Amino acid sequence: MYVILIQDVDNLGYKNDIVKVRDGYGRNYLIPNRLAIIANESNRKQLAENLRQQEHKLAKLKADAVELAGKLEVLLLTIPMKANESGKIFGAVTSQQIADALQALGLTVDRKVISVPEAKETGEYEAVAKLHKEVKAVVKFKVVAAEAE
Repeated sequence: MYVILIQDVDNLGYKNDIVKVRDGYGRNYLIPNRLAIIANESNRKQLAENLRQQEHKLAKLKADAVELAGKLEVLLLTIPMKANESGKIFGAVTSQQIADALQALGLTVDRKVISVPEAKETGEYEAVAKLHKEVKAVVKFKVVAAEAE
């Protein structure tokens, strides 16, 4: 069965992609949850028309994502975390902390697009931000021990 995705679906595709899925997955999950519609002839024609009209908007979104990725690549964020004497941190660095640190610098990135590696000690790490379906940025961050209060 071929379906047209209405929203981005992890490990399947992005919005407006036509993908082949198993019948049960399409009929029992994607279509009832409004993640996809059946890719029949009329829906394909409507998709083609919508894509034609949105082409210039998508080009602008990609250009903005490339510009933001360029800004993110040169940054080194500092994330203070409580840590013991040996440098092992309590808790974990979250995507929300990275998004908040970027917000403090005037860059708006949704926390949902940031993938943070598992950081268990102080040091430097790299997170990946999926800004656009064709644009990914590496955000470098440094975990430091927070000052005792």
